[in-house]
Amino acid sequence: MIKAACSAVSLLLISPLAIADELNQANTAWILTSTALVLFMTIPGLSLFYAGLVRVKNVLSVLMQCFAITCVVSIIWLIAGYSLAFSEGNMFIGGLSNVMMAGIQEGTMSGDIPESVFAMFQLTFAIITPALVVGGFAERMRFSSMLLFSAVWLVIVYIPVTHWVWGGGWLGEMGLLDFAGGTVVHVTAGVAAITTAMVMGPRRGFPTTPMTPHNMTMTVTGAGMLWVGWFGFNAGSALAANGDAGMAMLVTHMSAAAGAFTWMCIEWIKFGKPSALGAVTGMVAGLGTITPASGFVGPAGALVIGVSAGFVCFHMTMFLKQKLGIDDSLDVFPVHGVGGALGTILAGVFASSSLGLFSGQGDGQPIAEQLVIQLIGVGSVGIYTAILTFILLKAIDVVVGLRVSEEEEIEGLDINQHNERGYDI
Repeated sequence: MIKAACSAVSLLLISPLAIADELNQANTAWILTSTALVLFMTIPGLSLFYAGLVRVKNVLSVLMQCFAITCVVSIIWLIAGYSLAFSEGNMFIGGLSNVMMAGIQEGTMSGDIPESVFAMFQLTFAIITPALVVGGFAERMRFSSMLLFSAVWLVIVYIPVTHWVWGGGWLGEMGLLDFAGGTVVHVTAGVAAITTAMVMGPRRGFPTTPMTPHNMTMTVTGAGMLWVGWFGFNAGSALAANGDAGMAMLVTHMSAAAGAFTWMCIEWIKFGKPSALGAVTGMVAGLGTITPASGFVGPAGALVIGVSAGFVCFHMTMFLKQKLGIDDSLDVFPVHGVGGALGTILAGVFASSSLGLFSGQGDGQPIAEQLVIQLIGVGSVGIYTAILTFILLKAIDVVVGLRVSEEEEIEGLDINQHNERGYDI
């Protein structure tokens, strides 16, 4: 009797520890929080950031596009997106074992967090990527075409690349360093945006007609939400409440601050005054550039990455619009595409543990060898995205048409696509 009682007491004492080994509540709580932060980046963060940058007649169209993309991507992710990205398949695409989230129950684990939490966390990444692309074709694409493009693009571009890098695919196996989405999110979105801008052509009046942001207050507000939300993006990608998450948060913040300040200083020197638009654009450039490196570099390396982001992305923005005449409406490619590529490459340098003060948390891989892998990752993802995006755009243009008419574009997308106005004027 006494022996049985002792055994019962032992089981009571042991069972919480056993549960803790299976489910880490601290990690789960952090990833739940990070998930909310990343969704916050899209709605309302990115939505307000983009909406303030367009003209007054198109403000609702941009808000609606980001909102609708959130809905459509979520449904696709449930049906097959998550399964194709993360379930066991081959080196290029996942399988169908988790179609309709099959096999994911309350007790199903991904590491030491519930798989439902991991799937939801990854969904927020899938949402913001096609939402970023909106900035490339803002003010001129049909709403129906935008929905079709975003849905199909997610399936044929975003999901395969996600599997390549994070789902057990060939780039991950090769050793590509992409902590939170330099290639998966920013290169794919940036390349898709510039491809769309080139296929559709510039907005009516570009570049002679001024197309200034209609509400910088809205844009700066959205930018602040992006900055805060990005901590979930990068620090959450550690998938644990640990030192990796803490360092990722620190370097993310430093790169954002350095990117914003660098862009401000360049404008100050070149134009005599720093602009709020420049400050927030530099901040986003710093955030996008540190994203792939955030789990591998130290604070000093992050400072260099942030300054590099501000300098390179500023000059690429000027070059794209002024020299090449490409109307990437909201500068998605020079900020996200170039920034994501730059950060992915620099991760191969500053992840090294042999740089003294500028060392990162790398595994000792020689810089030259790691740089080759990083370049292969950037190049393959960029080329794949450009080809598939081009084919998709041409197909949609043939089937339903991509662009609104000249009269509709002049009137504005708010009225002719949604029969609403952003402001009562």
